[in-house]
Amino acid sequence: VQLQASGGGLVQAGGSLRLSCAASGRTFSRMVMGWFRQAPGKEREFVAAISWSGRRTEYADSVKGRFTISRDDAKNAVYLQMNSLKFEDMAVYYCAAGERYGTPRRESYDYDYWGQGNQVTVSS
Repeated sequence: VQLQASGGGLVQAGGSLRLSCAASGRTFSRMVMGWFRQAPGKEREFVAAISWSGRRTEYADSVKGRFTISRDDAKNAVYLQMNSLKFEDMAVYYCAAGERYGTPRRESYDYDYWGQGNQVTVSS
């Protein structure tokens, strides 16, 4: 599976960005999709995940109410809409795909495929 993420960039605090991740090579509709992020000097952390069906989602407490994960199986894509961005949201964001589970997963080891990182920079 190849995952190609896009949509990162520079935004002012309080602004919005939407990350996209396009998948190819496997049956996308049978994969759990997730977003993780890694800030300088910190470990990679869970941000959001969505089930096969799209009906179940999970969010890190730090982004709940501000970020929304969604998927479009017709386009083999998953999205992360990020609103009310804060300085502490600045990180490299990664999309991930897992084929072993149907429900959203919070642990990076539950994912089998990873996209390249996408930098999100938040200015004050």
